Amino acid sequence: QVQLVESGGGLVQAGGSLRLSCVASGRTFSSYAMGWFRQAPGKEREFVAAISGRGMTTDYADRVEGRFTISRDNAKNTMYLQMNSLKPEDTAVYYCNADRSWIGVRQSTSDYWGQGTQVTVSS
Repeated sequence: QVQLVESGGGLVQAGGSLRLSCVASGRTFSSYAMGWFRQAPGKEREFVAAISGRGMTTDYADRVEGRFTISRDNAKNTMYLQMNSLKPEDTAVYYCNADRSWIGVRQSTSDYWGQGTQVTVSS
């Protein structure tokens, strides 16, 4: 079992930055690929970014590539999402997820999810 807790969300003006964190329980953090999804009101949950267990491989949705950076610190069981140049359309609840599979972590059917953190970008 893996428990995930996100933090770092908030209200920011367009063009601003936020850094989200996701802390995982357990002693096998590096065994899991980790990712971020987001869900805006009335929309389906969508993939944002993912990082492999040792952090050697990353993947981004086209909408955020070049603005967001995913990273992880396995010694702290923590994953991060640095979000720069935020836009109003980035407003959503952001969820972190974990999966033993690189394919699985980029799908909304992933095994483990956090409770979400709200990000609101004002225009």
